[in-house]
Amino acid sequence: MTKEINDILSAFKKAQLEGRKSALATVVHVEGSSYRRPGARMLVEDNGKITGAISGGCLEGDALKKAMLAIDQQQNKLVTYNTLHEDDIEFGVQLGCNGVVHILFEPIDSTQENNPIAILERCCRQRTDAVLVTLFSLNNFQGYQYGTCLMFDGENYFSRVKDKDFETELKTEASIALSKKTSFLTQYSERELSAFIELVEPPISLVIAGAGNDSLPLVEMGAILGWQITVVDGRPTHANKKRFPNVHQVLTGKPAEIFKQLSIDTRTAIVLMTHNYNYDLAMMEILLRNPCAYIGVLGPKKKLNRMLADLEEQGLSITDDQRAHIYGPTGLDIGAETSEEIGLSILSEIKAVFANREGHSLRDRMDVIHSRNAIVINETETDNSIQV
Repeated sequence: MTKEINDILSAFKKAQLEGRKSALATVVHVEGSSYRRPGARMLVEDNGKITGAISGGCLEGDALKKAMLAIDQQQNKLVTYNTLHEDDIEFGVQLGCNGVVHILFEPIDSTQENNPIAILERCCRQRTDAVLVTLFSLNNFQGYQYGTCLMFDGENYFSRVKDKDFETELKTEASIALSKKTSFLTQYSERELSAFIELVEPPISLVIAGAGNDSLPLVEMGAILGWQITVVDGRPTHANKKRFPNVHQVLTGKPAEIFKQLSIDTRTAIVLMTHNYNYDLAMMEILLRNPCAYIGVLGPKKKLNRMLADLEEQGLSITDDQRAHIYGPTGLDIGAETSEEIGLSILSEIKAVFANREGHSLRDRMDVIHSRNAIVINETETDNSIQV
């Protein structure tokens, strides 16, 4: 959802320049089924413009009215849409999801340093996991709704929680979310508050080794997903900003030179598709010496087998763990033939790998799409945290 947050930040900056007021709508809790899960956000401007989404389109109309009210009253509001009843007309919406959706509306006061947008912006400044904490009350809907109040990335934190003891508790929960790499809801009964502890991961960094025409649709679709894209190649005639104007970075040169300029982390995927065997081979040798979650190799399996055999002959020992991160041929088996279809296949596999999914049809999934199993957060709180 980092792309959604970045889109919201851009829209907010533009709204500020044009003198428009806005409110942030956040799905903070879901019971049962819903099109969007906790963490989905939408920015509503006072002219009716909407950026982001909190549903499949069925809630936005009513949510627009609620956001306008929050802007007018300059007060946070928690609104619940209960679709467990057969007659959705009672709520003025048609969800058809069989769930209860709790949405927090926060008017944005740009003069306040600790406003929700400022906290979101701090969350996205670096390529590190961060945790956002949003406080709300399910017991007192008409009372004060705290809202987005804390960001913590393991080292730095930004908070508008005045109670320092409570702030320490929230930072502890945020640390748990970072270590377990998950989001969850936790209750503070004595305060009559719920806290949505939300893990926000940086966008996938996609490095495409190969600036041929078949990489163009891969770049375009990756950009739609909001991924950070780098194109590398040994040919400056192919790898340049004129051909790839919207990518994060374009690098040219030999693999050893390129890797000096690359930053590879646990959210990096690299696809080798230069159609130059020796160039791909040199890239693979360096990649196997660096931790990389996904290494895709375009072409038949025999090409990959030859590459690995050649590297082993050169004295490189390839472990089972390293092989587990190599995907060749790259992509899911969807019958792709054209460069656009192949690009879709590759991006789908990368997304599945980072989401720890197998890429099967949802029809054949035995469990719900989004897990709702309770998890134990720590020894002192064993029944008040719900994974989302």
